[in-house]
Amino acid sequence: MLLSSGVIWRFRDWEDFRAECPVGDERLQRVVWERLDEGIAWLESLGAPVVAHETGNPRTVGKRFDPRGLTETLARTAGDVRLGEAAKAPVILATGGFQGDEVLVREHIRPASRLRLRANPWSAGDGLRIARERGGELSAGMDEFYGRNMPDADFSEEQFVSLAQLYGRFARVYNERGEEFFEGEVSWSENDLVQATARQPGARAWYVLDDTALAERVRDRTAADLVALAPTRVDPSELPFPAPPGARVAVRVAPGITHTIGGLRIDERARVVGADGLCAAGADVGGISTGGYASGLAAALVFGRVAAESALDRL
Repeated sequence: MLLSSGVIWRFRDWEDFRAECPVGDERLQRVVWERLDEGIAWLESLGAPVVAHETGNPRTVGKRFDPRGLTETLARTAGDVRLGEAAKAPVILATGGFQGDEVLVREHIRPASRLRLRANPWSAGDGLRIARERGGELSAGMDEFYGRNMPDADFSEEQFVSLAQLYGRFARVYNERGEEFFEGEVSWSENDLVQATARQPGARAWYVLDDTALAERVRDRTAADLVALAPTRVDPSELPFPAPPGARVAVRVAPGITHTIGGLRIDERARVVGADGLCAAGADVGGISTGGYASGLAAALVFGRVAAESALDRL
């Protein structure tokens, strides 16, 4: 959450959620959609600082929090936070997914090449392993992930948001062989394009833009503003294939993986299916946004609270 943009959101319309993530678990999606607003109100009641009361996207509702202020509020409210100390008998698993473990990423996501990590380095599948050892089942979508196409160069935590090249839907997109590999229309989130890029040779792609594409708005900036930040931008004459007519600039991009979409299978009470006595939340849970994209922070907020309720019910 500290490394995110701080936007916690849901789709405005339930039908839109289902259309965007058609193969996700409908029961879990319904819980997120119905309980997010009360979750956001709870964060505000704790004193979490709100930066904007709208998402800026007419299809979604939610709020943008200051990431550091929100993280500090949650840590302060939790009280006795202990780091580096393993619980003898974990009750709630919330270790953040398995994107930090290259072995698990190769096994389940199977990218064409190594993916740079656009997340904290400690979410390395600990929750997944604990639950599996106790019989926990896996969700659908184990080969899916959320991320952004970033300049194909190393980047720092401070650049996770600012360097995201979020204009692929306006560009012409090629792989290293000069093939336009993405079929159909790129979604508004571009997460489908990011995952498709991960399966291309070298897990990279070229965004090629003309004057019209460069002028397109991306939130509060233009595509040209984002291109200017990319250290891998080149003149079209430097492409490894013939540039299309009208091309003004090209950017070599590669996926940065933020969190996994597949994970542990849970029920509506956040209980891990097959692992009696275990609950899970956050990116340790899978199957909510399978086949599309929805807010990971929203699912973490809702099922974190649901998991706590379930754990307390067992006392």
